[in-house]
Amino acid sequence: MNNSIAILSATAVSIGFLHTLLGPDHYLPFIVLSQAKKWNLKKTMVITFLCGIGHVLSSVILGLLGIAVGISVNKLVSIESFRGNIAAWLFIAFGLIYMIISIRNLYKKKKHTHSHFHLDAGIHFHEHNHQMEHAHIHEEDAVKTTPWILFLIFVFGPCEPLIPILMYPAAQNNISGAILVSVLFSIVTIGTMMSIVLAFKLGMNKINLKPIEKYSHLIAGTMIFVSGLAIQFLGL
Repeated sequence: MNNSIAILSATAVSIGFLHTLLGPDHYLPFIVLSQAKKWNLKKTMVITFLCGIGHVLSSVILGLLGIAVGISVNKLVSIESFRGNIAAWLFIAFGLIYMIISIRNLYKKKKHTHSHFHLDAGIHFHEHNHQMEHAHIHEEDAVKTTPWILFLIFVFGPCEPLIPILMYPAAQNNISGAILVSVLFSIVTIGTMMSIVLAFKLGMNKINLKPIEKYSHLIAGTMIFVSGLAIQFLGL
């Protein structure tokens, strides 16, 4: 390994870590959805890992194809920027829809008191809610589709620093150097995602969240929605 590849490898590790740490969209959705949907630790980590793979692999494939066919860095950066906009709006839409569904379900579960008059028994009161059996089935179906929605969003989400900062400089030396830098960046990015999610998951398991448990889906949707806004308008 020559000096330039060694330097780029170190850069890949540091940027992969900081890029992930400073981008809450890399781990926040898994933390809040895991809590809201009561995913166990194994399921949470598997979903995080698969979404991380989709996230980095899409940029790696694009970068390697760009190097192979001679597409300019500026062109690839433009493509990555376009993909980033799509991912941000998908996050916003996903979070907003999740919030609306959560509010609707909270309303359906809210108990109401009604009075009735009977000739033989007089006036009596009873409580009921609007949570019907078919609505519960639809809610369970939504749970099953959420990981796939997350995966698709992360596939659209680019690793912005990878192509302009790492892959093309590495390609100036050789293609094996570009692959090495990409692999290092990917491992650190996914590893950082999983480490942060794991730390929060273990920490939250020790906190009594019962008082706000019924609002967990609403909180999850709100956090994802705000995360999408931060990506789109603050560049996080």
